[in-house]
Amino acid sequence: MKKNSLLAGVLSGALFYTMTLPSLAAGPDYAREAKWADEVVPGLVVGDAVYLQTPRGHHKFLTLFTPVDGAKQALIVVHGMGIHPDWGMVGTLRTELSDRGFTTLSIQMPILAADAKGEDYPPTFPEAAERLGEAVAFLKAKGYTELAVVSHSMGSRMSLDYFKGKPDPVVKSWASLGPSFPGYESVTLPILDLYGDNDLPAVLGNAGARKGSLANPASKQVVLAKTDHFFTGHEGAMVDAVADFLKSSFQ
Repeated sequence: MKKNSLLAGVLSGALFYTMTLPSLAAGPDYAREAKWADEVVPGLVVGDAVYLQTPRGHHKFLTLFTPVDGAKQALIVVHGMGIHPDWGMVGTLRTELSDRGFTTLSIQMPILAADAKGEDYPPTFPEAAERLGEAVAFLKAKGYTELAVVSHSMGSRMSLDYFKGKPDPVVKSWASLGPSFPGYESVTLPILDLYGDNDLPAVLGNAGARKGSLANPASKQVVLAKTDHFFTGHEGAMVDAVADFLKSSFQ
């Protein structure tokens, strides 16, 4: 009886541990993505909701497509950790860059539970790269011949994983906002490294290393004064910096 009780206790503990593993063990939190979509889509004012599908796992994910008549250039907008493609400054980027003449496709990236930390996210990066690839394919099929990626925070880490693979040649440049990683090694495209002087410690601490890793002569690092990680109160300067870089990189 004692042995059976001990075994039952071990099995019960193992079951509890399995059930309380971080959400990353089961992959991205698709239910939370669906909840975001249910909140975002009904209130959408600018752009159209389009669902794309990943080749692995056959998961459909939300994108917000804002076409501009006559535009040949399109941007893939990539949000940060745990949010959605119309959140705050991300919504500002996707709508105001379309006002500057760029078609935009803001895409839902893999997210985990609300209490997940940044270090929990790397297992989602392969699917994130797949989603970027699907976004590129969608825009190419629409006839866009020049693309760029505009990413923020965790979205920049995910985008780096895409660029480390074999990005489609139609992708011409990358605006990387508030990145925390130390460098862009192996990425040869023109890059804008944009952050605020009141940004997060990891962003500020790695700024020198990131600048030193910029390989393309058209790349540049820009610091916005009195600005935090989300460019709060300086969204106009953020959009100006991104738009100016993209215009020069597409020439």
